Amino acid sequence: MEAIDDKIKAIINHFNLNNFSFSKRIGVTGTTIDSIVNGRPQSDGSRKKTKPGYDVLTAIIKEFDINPDYLFNRSDIMLKSEAGQIQTYSGIPQVVAVNETGDENVVYVPVQARAGYLNGYGDPEYIESLPSFHMPHLTNGTYRCFEVKGNSMVRTFFDGDLVFGKYVEDLRDIKDGRVYVIVSKAEGVVLKRVINRVEERQKLILKSDNKDGNYPTYTINAEDIEEMWYVTMYASKQMPEPVDIYDRLHDLESKIVDLETALHRRSLN
Repeated sequence: MEAIDDKIKAIINHFNLNNFSFSKRIGVTGTTIDSIVNGRPQSDGSRKKTKPGYDVLTAIIKEFDINPDYLFNRSDIMLKSEAGQIQTYSGIPQVVAVNETGDENVVYVPVQARAGYLNGYGDPEYIESLPSFHMPHLTNGTYRCFEVKGNSMVRTFFDGDLVFGKYVEDLRDIKDGRVYVIVSKAEGVVLKRVINRVEERQKLILKSDNKDGNYPTYTINAEDIEEMWYVTMYASKQMPEPVDIYDRLHDLESKIVDLETALHRRSLN
């Protein structure tokens, strides 16, 4: 699988440009493109490549008529005009947040920000207004942290829990039975267990883990989905009550040993 910097190199070469002329076409500095393609020099002599942001990728796609699926290894066809119909779901998040070193931050979406998120997920200024933080072990993707609202997923997640979702680049990659955060204009921001029927019916089936009867299963059209985030980790304030299962096991083990000893003695007599 080619890295995105290799894809950008291929586009530069396809149009017979160098890094500087390419950067001028998309309205960024030559240093920006050089850091993406060649990397920034580090103190140890190595070079660290910078991930291209949403604005850069969008500019490349628009300026050079690039097929978005080509950039993300879902197609070998570079030009949109040659690719035919392109999937409407965006293969990249509308906006990503980065720290001072160029690493992506996890943007936190609390319950009170959900309504604004529906209108602002594609607005850099809005995303920048939300809290964000860096988690070194959440790499190889873009992550969001959403606060759980309500009890529809009780047994697995509780009101006020935090779930960490990785952005889903292709709806066809959704795995049956896994938990996702789904963002859509019709349903808002919801946390559900998903059955993928995009290939057959252009729909997802959304299920709740709470089985008290108040949370029916329903479907959502793929064309209505704005964002999908695969839940890979969560944090909960619901601390489990202490259990004495180990004490019980130890007591049972002792009784078995005593019984075996007694039987052994009886057999010797």
